[in-house]
Amino acid sequence: MVSFFHSPSRPGAGGRSRGLLALAQCVPFVIALAVLIIELTPAHFIYTGPFLTAVPALAAVTMDPKRTALAVVLALAVSAATATYNQAWGTLQVYTNFLALALVSVAGFITSSVVRAYRRSEFDQIRRIAVCAQEVILRPVPERLGPVRAASLCLAAGTGAQVGGDLYEAVQTRYGVRMIVGDVRGKGLNAMRAVAVALGAFRVVAHYEDDLVGVMDHCAAALRREATVPGAFPEETLMEGFTTALIAQVSNGEPVVQLVNRGHPPPLVLHEGRTQALMPTSPRPPLGLEDLVTGPPETPEGYPFVPGDRLLLYTDGVIEARDPGNGFFPLPEAMESISFNTTPQEFLEQLHQALIRHTEGHLADDVAMILVDRLGSRSSGGQGLPGAG
Repeated sequence: MVSFFHSPSRPGAGGRSRGLLALAQCVPFVIALAVLIIELTPAHFIYTGPFLTAVPALAAVTMDPKRTALAVVLALAVSAATATYNQAWGTLQVYTNFLALALVSVAGFITSSVVRAYRRSEFDQIRRIAVCAQEVILRPVPERLGPVRAASLCLAAGTGAQVGGDLYEAVQTRYGVRMIVGDVRGKGLNAMRAVAVALGAFRVVAHYEDDLVGVMDHCAAALRREATVPGAFPEETLMEGFTTALIAQVSNGEPVVQLVNRGHPPPLVLHEGRTQALMPTSPRPPLGLEDLVTGPPETPEGYPFVPGDRLLLYTDGVIEARDPGNGFFPLPEAMESISFNTTPQEFLEQLHQALIRHTEGHLADDVAMILVDRLGSRSSGGQGLPGAG
């Protein structure tokens, strides 16, 4: 079977770009060092003024203002040190060098500020367009769906102009409330196209397919069909791709949530102030990798979900969010710290604030979450959460 929908960038491309940028940032300091060596050796007869003037100019192009200022200070220090060593103070050449350094530094700062402001404005516009496109596909879930109250939250990462491949949806059907959360590998247009395909299939099939595994299989088939359309995707996007997905169903009567999990992070149930991860007893591979595993037919797994419980479905951007010390976000503890008296939307907002505090406002990946409350009195269901049903 053809795998699909990974990031179109070639492996290592980002690393090479960062390496080239780091190399370019070293050039001004290498030039300053070379000028210092020349001036302190018998080769000082070489006129180094133009070389030293290039230091602030190159720094302004490749560095932020603080590092650019450091490069300017270094260039001035080298010029002053060499003038002292060569006893050149009072000569027209020394003052000309200082004037040239000052003019180039000011021009570099101005040019750098203008270019950065233009790039920031252009980036913000592209980002707004990308986020708007994502919001069209990922509509908020209704506040009330049959036996549950619901809320959703989607956060775009703070870096990069390309939105990610997170997907979610919740619909009320004759079988109960059905929800899907997933994550397409990669970012940008190809990922969003895969998201639209998967959600389109789910929104249709969820209403007439009685088997929850069948709903998941229809989503996988839709992705496979899209991947085989001639010219729909660049050749490199048809390799090593996959989509993690989780489909949940809350029926109208039975206090149980049924799950079909294809390689996605397990949902969490908050029951009487404690969280439990609903781990699959028979893990299955993500969509696109089904041929790699053989075994008995897949069946939905049931877990207690009684009135008063809260169920959180989320993408890996939540649990993989890191703090400055590289520690992962403690999602279960964060859920347990939020008051039970909050509405689903308020609960997600507080979870959002906890996530922002943990990462200090720097999300590295997009985040999507759905929270549902099972309605009804607590006395209507006395089941605990011992594990899979």
